[in-house]
Amino acid sequence: MHYQFFATCPRGLESLLEEELKGLHARQVTPTDGGVGFAGDLLLCYRANLESRIATRILLRVAKGHYSNEDELYQSACKVDWSEWFDVEQDFMVKVTGVKCPLKSLEFATLRIKDAVCDRFREGVGSRPSIDTREPDVRIHAYLGAEEYQLYVDTSGNPLYQRGLRRASIEAPLRENLAAGILKLSGWQPGTPLLDPMCGSGTFLLEAAMIALDIAPGSNRSFGFEKLRNFNAAAWQSLRKQAKSRAKPVTFQKLYGSDADLRAVRVTRKNLEQAGLLNAVQVAHRDFVEVVPPAAEGVLVANPPYGVRIGEDEELAALYPKMGEVLKKQFAGWNAYFLTNDMRLPKLMRLAPSKRTPLFNGALECRLFEIKMVAGSNRKEKLHD
Repeated sequence: MHYQFFATCPRGLESLLEEELKGLHARQVTPTDGGVGFAGDLLLCYRANLESRIATRILLRVAKGHYSNEDELYQSACKVDWSEWFDVEQDFMVKVTGVKCPLKSLEFATLRIKDAVCDRFREGVGSRPSIDTREPDVRIHAYLGAEEYQLYVDTSGNPLYQRGLRRASIEAPLRENLAAGILKLSGWQPGTPLLDPMCGSGTFLLEAAMIALDIAPGSNRSFGFEKLRNFNAAAWQSLRKQAKSRAKPVTFQKLYGSDADLRAVRVTRKNLEQAGLLNAVQVAHRDFVEVVPPAAEGVLVANPPYGVRIGEDEELAALYPKMGEVLKKQFAGWNAYFLTNDMRLPKLMRLAPSKRTPLFNGALECRLFEIKMVAGSNRKEKLHD
């Protein structure tokens, strides 16, 4: 059977997700703001959850149509035979997202859809399922546009950027799918030296190691589709086994990380160790201004700290020119990529970015600045925007 799906992703990465889904042989691939629609069978759904480095969730569409008020939404949700998808003993939650939605309250819309699911079960089997908003067996998503609604069953469960590697983190960690997207946007390929001189909790390094060793990002976790009634356990086991068998042995992959904060270095090492990837990466305790390039050329990626607390803005403004000096003196031949919400970064570094890609880290609007360190050509003391 063929189904219609929608894969959500961080805004700014839709074209990468489109490319990824086409690589998995998805059909009718249509990118839109915040995700990509596609069609395929259940096996494709399992594969997309297992293999996608960019998607946040894979949603399976169960209904769509027009609505103008909450009652019409209720009637539409009542028409879906929810017992086809899950059992009355399982608990569920409903999440509603609206874009140009005419309804006054999304909370009330959520309540009406919940009522419809419960009423449909009561009508069919004489009892109703329970609600669990924290760890439900089944998640139902509703997308409400100006006139059209779409109802989905979530096949992912926890968001796909949770790779199932037990993770320690320091403040404001970078989401794994955004890190994977940035690595793709940088043009980095396995075998090319990669350096993260502000490694934080090691997200870029973990993602790069998994890419280099051909480890499927979802091979160590469970998914929402395993709790749905149409789950094909044999097909899933076979798919997962194939993915695990192609992973390469863990050897050093020319991946280098460092951080000025010793805590961050310890957290990165711990995360790599728990993921079984410690031998793929070299990690050192080092300030950015002391960083030495590990090779004549390569890719540098960094997510500098955000100036959230009072006084940090001034500290960052003092740090950026020093970072710029290090890049000019030491990193000719390297391509550098900085993800930040601080638009002053290139100007204060006195370096001209060749690209500024808008990306969102959660709700935070950022830029990915690409700075190509070609010897002698970037030394512009004044920048005119």
